[in-house]
Amino acid sequence: MPIPPKPKPPAFQLSGPKDGTGYHIYVESPTGSGPWPAIIFLDGDDQFRVAVAAHQQAVRAGKAEPLLLVGVGYGASYRSPGNRRIRDYTPSALETEAGSGGADSFLEFLTGTLWPELARRHPVCPDRRGIAGHSLGSLLVLHALFRREPFFDRALASAPSLWWDNRALLCDIQRFQDTGAPLDARLFLGVGDLDSESMLGDLEQFEQQLAARPVSGLAVTSSRFANRDHYNVLVDSFTAGLEALYPRRNPS
Repeated sequence: MPIPPKPKPPAFQLSGPKDGTGYHIYVESPTGSGPWPAIIFLDGDDQFRVAVAAHQQAVRAGKAEPLLLVGVGYGASYRSPGNRRIRDYTPSALETEAGSGGADSFLEFLTGTLWPELARRHPVCPDRRGIAGHSLGSLLVLHALFRREPFFDRALASAPSLWWDNRALLCDIQRFQDTGAPLDARLFLGVGDLDSESMLGDLEQFEQQLAARPVSGLAVTSSRFANRDHYNVLVDSFTAGLEALYPRRNPS
């Protein structure tokens, strides 16, 4: 699958209403008049080009429907000073990670600022709203999904960093399960079988937790990708995830 060596320029920039963080917004829209389901990919500076290639492959194969793809970045790669993923993708603060714990504020930006702006610029479907991420981004994806009234009902979590804060997210999800609340949503979980023992073990624990106490209405798809590690699994995970969350609809 051909993947562009460099990301495309952002379609526009948008400031966070609370702290003025400047977000770079990348957009890839289908041809036609829409409306289209939309899915937001995190780590847009580094991963959006992979997401676009994965979607193109899934559509060409007839396995996924056309989507409005949106990438959210900072105009700065993973380890660059301007990157804020440690702050934005983490639900709780760690003393060892300065500035962490800003996931809820970031979700407010995605749902209350970015999504209305997308709907103003593009014909977006009001349902099948998606969010996708890899590693730490997937921590935010899962945090966004397991709540009483989630904004997003399609969640693609590739190699999720469940280790954060002593696996605190698994406890949060258990509390959600305790409520017995239904969740009309689809969740895709993917990881390479050459990823770390910790990453594989944490994901297996999460899968077992969901299997032991299924959440009513939640459709879960899990995949292991042969001969893939934490870094080269992206294309496989994104492609399979889009196929699972947005399967091609037969024309009526």
